[in-house]
Amino acid sequence: MKLIKALILASLLLLASCGESKEKAPESSNDSAKEKLAQKFGLTLFELENGVGPIKEKLDLSPLDIEMASRGQKLFEEKCASCHKLDERFTGPAQRDVIERRTPEYIMNMILNPEEMIAKHPEVKKMLAMYMTSMTYQNVSKEQAREILEYFRKVDKEK
Repeated sequence: MKLIKALILASLLLLASCGESKEKAPESSNDSAKEKLAQKFGLTLFELENGVGPIKEKLDLSPLDIEMASRGQKLFEEKCASCHKLDERFTGPAQRDVIERRTPEYIMNMILNPEEMIAKHPEVKKMLAMYMTSMTYQNVSKEQAREILEYFRKVDKEK
């Protein structure tokens, strides 16, 4: 009787340990799916996650710069607010939580290079299908795009 209980317990432990290895499989298959998606659109994995454009490396974001965010707010009001609102869908998506949805590099590449993003990036293609309007190039510099990004970081903290 003790032998049967021991065999049952050993079998249960073996089954439980097999279950753990199955949890790891989706991660590797998810990476593989990302690689296939990037290949399908002719992108690198970095571009798939961070967009296509002049920002080709991860940004080193320092603590929030209030002065830069203030300049970014003015730029947003001047160049972006005709299509974007912070808290509601308008011609384009709401922007308050964009930092939670996209990487900083993706945001800057979208601001700096909307035409190529629209042409090549699968997420932008989805957005175009949802909003039926292309983002237009606003002729901003990298520094100005960084200021807009800093403004988004500031308003995200204000929620």
